[in-house]
Amino acid sequence: MSWTAPPARPVTLGLLAGGQGTRLGVVDKAWLLRDGESQVVRLIAMFPSVSDVLVSSNSSDPRYASLGLRVVADATPGLGPVAGLAALANACRTPWLLTLPVDTLDPPANLVDRLLEAVRAEGIATGAVVQDDEGLQPLAALWATDVLAVHAAAALAAGRLAVHQLVAAAGLRTVRLHGVRLGNLNTLDDLAAARVALPDGGHR
Repeated sequence: MSWTAPPARPVTLGLLAGGQGTRLGVVDKAWLLRDGESQVVRLIAMFPSVSDVLVSSNSSDPRYASLGLRVVADATPGLGPVAGLAALANACRTPWLLTLPVDTLDPPANLVDRLLEAVRAEGIATGAVVQDDEGLQPLAALWATDVLAVHAAAALAAGRLAVHQLVAAAGLRTVRLHGVRLGNLNTLDDLAAARVALPDGGHR
């Protein structure tokens, strides 16, 4: 599979793939396999209408390039997801940026539409963050790109590395998605429950 852009839509998908998956034995979660398909490929396929895809990663894995994906590295590695969000915002060419962790299991197919509808219906200029059945998911959010760029830079400069603080500072609206559990892959039990296999070369 190679990703190609559809007709222009003002939303970029930004996948946060910077975690090392240490609880899984130091494995890149982007390449975890579910039903024979890697996480990064699965998530891209779920959002065919976005106008661009970015991957936040400090990895030089050539598989990203083989898929036609643009990888953006943190300006200062080691500062966690806020640094990844800053890098995505700086590289984003559309007014809106949908961010998701690359190990997200079950985002609804209409997530972009639901979040766009929420911000447009209420005139929210900053964006919206998902609250699913397990609670607030601060990395699953639709951001106004310029707002994220400003607030992420300020957070990094001040050493505020908690994503929920960034969400609050940016003024994102919370959108409750009833009956939705995004899920993620943090432990071997999570992998077993989701029928996810470690990729070739992965180790426990």
